Amino acid sequence: MVEPRFGTQEQWQVERRKQPEVVAALLAAAALAWWWTTERMAGMNAGPGTELGPLGWFTASWVVMMAAMMLPSFAPTPTAYVTLTRGGKLTRSLLFACGYLLAWAGAGVSAYGVFELGKHLLASDLAWHRGGRWLSAGVIAAAVVYQFIPPKTICLARCRGQLEYLRGVPRQGWSAAVAMGARSGLWCIGSSWALMGALFALGVMSLTWMALIAALVALEKTFPWSRAARILTATVLAALAVGILAAPHQVPGLVIPGSTEMHSMKSAKGGTDVRPHDRNPAPARDVRAWAISSAPRASISTIAT
Repeated sequence: MVEPRFGTQEQWQVERRKQPEVVAALLAAAALAWWWTTERMAGMNAGPGTELGPLGWFTASWVVMMAAMMLPSFAPTPTAYVTLTRGGKLTRSLLFACGYLLAWAGAGVSAYGVFELGKHLLASDLAWHRGGRWLSAGVIAAAVVYQFIPPKTICLARCRGQLEYLRGVPRQGWSAAVAMGARSGLWCIGSSWALMGALFALGVMSLTWMALIAALVALEKTFPWSRAARILTATVLAALAVGILAAPHQVPGLVIPGSTEMHSMKSAKGGTDVRPHDRNPAPARDVRAWAISSAPRASISTIAT
């Protein structure tokens, strides 16, 4: 039997099968992250331009979101890493994953800064019925263009779970595992940052758009034909951009700021559905208010200030 060439998709599959317990642990972590995200974000404003809340709360939530969205398609990469090392398989793989999520945490903090700066400078111009709709469509259109330029191709090639870049790098010690995970995360950020921009443009607190972007990321990372995956991703994004400009109310899953969909979300207190025809519908939860109300009593005054 011919051994698959090092760094190919075939060996990526072989290495995954060598460490089933590592894959199972990472998939379990992703499932737990999805559960937490679903529980915490149900009923929140899910439209474009949603308030992100305090930086600490957003960063923690963002890391959990990235664990839910990225770990399923990322799982084979740490299994390949621990195959090339000696001992501590599960520990090394989890440290590798921590480094990966640490890189995404940095990306989330950067996104938070850009988002808040844009709101501070252009708040009145970014209202949905003024420039907000055009900005959302423009961000998604930029993600379409990014699918076809060299930086995307290069970063995606390194993020697709291939093993070649693991050769000749330090493999001993826990710090090396974290560093290699962070390095892998940076390549994946280079590949997927435009998709995350599209997530903000559609509604970063929306479980629907989280699931769609996660599916597109998984498609690009695991589909055997990379170019076909990028074309399919670009097609989906282009359809969304056109829909937002032409008929936003007809885009499935899109919550228009100020629309009746906002008011038909679950209320913060009772968790019951509030229908659009109710006389006084309860508004969807504001993220900042939720973060403050869910904090420990001793820290409420700190967050509020």
